[in-house]
Amino acid sequence: MARKRKGRPIHGWLVIDKAAGMTSARVVARVLGITGAAKAGHGGTLDPMATGVLPVAMGEATKTVAFVIGSAKTYRFTVRWGEARDTDDADGAVTATSAARPSEAAIRASLPAFTGTILQVPPDYAAVKVRGERAYVLARKGEAVDMAPREVVIDRLDLVEVVDADHAAFEMTCGKGTYVRAFARDLAARLGTVAHLAALRRTAVGQFRDDDAISLDKLAALVHSAALPEHMRPVETALADIPAQAVTEAQAACLRNGQAVHVLCSAPGLVRATASGRLVALVEVKGDRAHPVRVFNL
Repeated sequence: MARKRKGRPIHGWLVIDKAAGMTSARVVARVLGITGAAKAGHGGTLDPMATGVLPVAMGEATKTVAFVIGSAKTYRFTVRWGEARDTDDADGAVTATSAARPSEAAIRASLPAFTGTILQVPPDYAAVKVRGERAYVLARKGEAVDMAPREVVIDRLDLVEVVDADHAAFEMTCGKGTYVRAFARDLAARLGTVAHLAALRRTAVGQFRDDDAISLDKLAALVHSAALPEHMRPVETALADIPAQAVTEAQAACLRNGQAVHVLCSAPGLVRATASGRLVALVEVKGDRAHPVRVFNL
């Protein structure tokens, strides 16, 4: 996921407001080009048609990407009733139509079935691997994609507005691996019609919110100004849910060299080790020993 090249040692997170029509990989490439940073990666793919929060890790922050990808995400989106598409979103070709339109009451009554831990079949055009290949590669070749259902978690699901007879707007907070366009497909099936995802905006990923997001154009305008650091988030932002443990500078040096150190920590498990207010390492605490799992060079 991370891309590395010769460049400036910039460490931290940028919250990019991704524009429609761009891949997440292209956004990372643009950030590298604009900032001149040596290394960057994103914290969770957004489909090209989607807009919104795309956290971009730079430098040592790329070591924390997995914690962002696994965090909860919030989406606002619009479902278009009456048209099924092969991608389950507006970028695909129409595969079926229906004159049936669900009522607001029927929509609301159906939402509890999609809340909590549920089984969901990913769309055929997805990055999930099937027989060793990405599903979307097989789908583009016209090959059958036999996708197995997977457990996903939808923590919150609200009908925001019935826009008109053909469209309804929703908001969802969900866990890793949840496909919003698969939800649109499955909700329509439950309501006796067909549908696809007409618009999608991600408003939050873990600690990153759309209030903090900036466009690539704004990043380009800020990159050579003193204001850019105001838009950078610290490396440890992705680790906010992990408890911190202060260590001495001598212990920090040991951790950076891959050596375990003695700590007085009440709870075992993953801990952020800090020295003089700086992130040193992620450590696994076992008994009274802290073993380095990931070391940061900050």
